[in-house]
Amino acid sequence: MNQFSKFALLGLSLTLGACSVLQGDKVDYKSAGKAPSLEIPPDLTQLSRETRYAAPGAPVTASSFQLGQTSVQTTPTAVTTLGDVRIERAGTQRWLVIDRPADKLWDQVKDFWQENGFLLAMDQTNLGIMETDWAENRAKIPQDFIRNTLGKVFDSLYSTGERDKFRTRLERNANGGTDLFISHRGMIEVYSSANKDQTVWQPRAADPELEAEFLRRLMVKLGVSQEQSKVIVAAGITQRGAQISQSNGQPVVQLEEGFDRAWRRVGLSLDRTNFTVEDRDRSKGIYFVRYVASVPDKAEPGFFSNLFSSSKKDNAPQKFRISVVSQGNVTAVSVQNLDGSPAPAAEAQRIIQVLATDLK
Repeated sequence: MNQFSKFALLGLSLTLGACSVLQGDKVDYKSAGKAPSLEIPPDLTQLSRETRYAAPGAPVTASSFQLGQTSVQTTPTAVTTLGDVRIERAGTQRWLVIDRPADKLWDQVKDFWQENGFLLAMDQTNLGIMETDWAENRAKIPQDFIRNTLGKVFDSLYSTGERDKFRTRLERNANGGTDLFISHRGMIEVYSSANKDQTVWQPRAADPELEAEFLRRLMVKLGVSQEQSKVIVAAGITQRGAQISQSNGQPVVQLEEGFDRAWRRVGLSLDRTNFTVEDRDRSKGIYFVRYVASVPDKAEPGFFSNLFSSSKKDNAPQKFRISVVSQGNVTAVSVQNLDGSPAPAAEAQRIIQVLATDLK
């Protein structure tokens, strides 16, 4: 073996061993859409894919993430407006309120995700939902000498061991404008054996700062300047109350706010967690959802193909109604069967706990 071959093998070994180390502070996504599909949650039906692909936009420094760090305040929730776009927030949640009809925004939002390096796996205008395919933040890969030298040739060997997808939901509000929500879901590859020779993919917590960064980028797409968008997203976050209580023997989440804000927050929490919103009726305060309990994958190990098997009988999706009912300045969130009857106690308690944790 000549000296160059030895150097190449050594370089690859060192590089692969360092792939999990985060160096750099950029966000630069590359869709995993050309690989076998990563299907999460397991109840999602595979939909026809958007075939167009746009190269990722210019990387943006993650210093913008730090702008959105939570700061607990006792003042009312801040609302920052610029032109016909404003951002609202409560707890770790943020969303945009845009004084434009949803149908005028749809194509712009689709272009936005493609410009940022994503493929679309879901594009349903009737539900007002689009969802990206799984993608990898390539900026998390170390940019050392070995990668800079060999990366162009062996780029597929580099991986962060993480994948992200984003769901965007557009909902018409009472003023004729649009409430726009971006929610993040993440997966991480972990060892499944003591010898560290097999891996499986498991869920990781939603990242509110990634959501904030893409809301900020979308604001720029809609006409807000880079500097103004950073100021808007940097505004402090108010911690809002969410507690579990009992109502007629059933567990409920109580939010210390009126129906409009509670409805928005519950919808965003459903998007973030293992729920698929099939339909909604705002006039009745009901989300129709499918739910899959979040459990680690126990299928045979694999890189992409075994990320949550949808055929597992012990983790089959269930359908429920999430009821959002206003009681003055307090709103109660409960879980019902599809016929409107109270859901079984064990299932209701589990779902209420999931929602309460995200709504904290």
